Amino acid sequence: MVSDAGRRGPRIIAVINQKGGVGKTTSAVNLGAALSEAGQRVLMIDLDPQAHMSLHLGVDAANVEQSVYDILVDENCLVNDAVVRVDDNLDAIPAETDLAAAESELASTADRNSILRTRLADLLSRYDVVLIDCPPSLGLLTLNALTMATEVFVPMQAHFLALQGVGKLLETIGMVCGSVNPELQVTGIILCMHERQTMLAKEVVSDLESFIESSRDQDVPWRSCRVLQPPIRRNIKLAEAPSFGQTIFQYEPTCHGANDYRALASDVLAAWNPEITAEVDCIVETPPTTSETVNDDPPLDVNNDHAKVAGSDRDHVESS
Repeated sequence: MVSDAGRRGPRIIAVINQKGGVGKTTSAVNLGAALSEAGQRVLMIDLDPQAHMSLHLGVDAANVEQSVYDILVDENCLVNDAVVRVDDNLDAIPAETDLAAAESELASTADRNSILRTRLADLLSRYDVVLIDCPPSLGLLTLNALTMATEVFVPMQAHFLALQGVGKLLETIGMVCGSVNPELQVTGIILCMHERQTMLAKEVVSDLESFIESSRDQDVPWRSCRVLQPPIRRNIKLAEAPSFGQTIFQYEPTCHGANDYRALASDVLAAWNPEITAEVDCIVETPPTTSETVNDDPPLDVNNDHAKVAGSDRDHVESS
């Protein structure tokens, strides 16, 4: 992972996986919240028309003046009107279902792959980290994220088919990078819903690390990639939190899921600032409790159509 030495501007991370239900949105939200808790100024951008990131954060796009859709399709949109304050050090630009129409509306626009980067250019200096929740497809919305991003995180489960899918995803990102963002790097793999005691998980992680290590001397965007630590254990609280419109730190700040994402944020910050020894939480394997961990959780990117959204009328950020 590339350090912050000599860096200017925020780190812009596209969180992407073409397979749904792997913990993509859950990881984007809770890693961002953990980084903000650690003192980083964080902006989250919801680029998925399902708007699961927005719902997870308790932001109802129906109650805000502008969304990421307006930023993309309306050149007169005031970007500040789309930014919502979620918590201390944590802002968001929400999505709405209209975002699904953006690809067809922008199909004839000459600079359609770089619209988001252009429109948000003056806003980004306020932040240390920008996290973009990408849709599970490689269309115009994802291309806008990859054009704008400085790096990519890929959440995945330690399953055989998921491993094959990540290999194909990395190859696809490599092809895209050449045309829209040659400097883009895939720097991290996040293991989600992890069951490290199983032989399958151990074998998949070993194969994944071998694949990454074999790429060190190749001219590919994932040559600096690593498996981020610790893996995020399967935890029912992570599945419950979105239905209340809360991050895991707002919902259940002492559960295994919260501890894992705090440790993950520490690991990420330590890699970004190698001269600083980050105090990464030591996660001790303990027997799961019935109330907290189950063996068959629903996918973490839950459908929150009937979400009990807490505080949906978040305060807008003051225009700077």
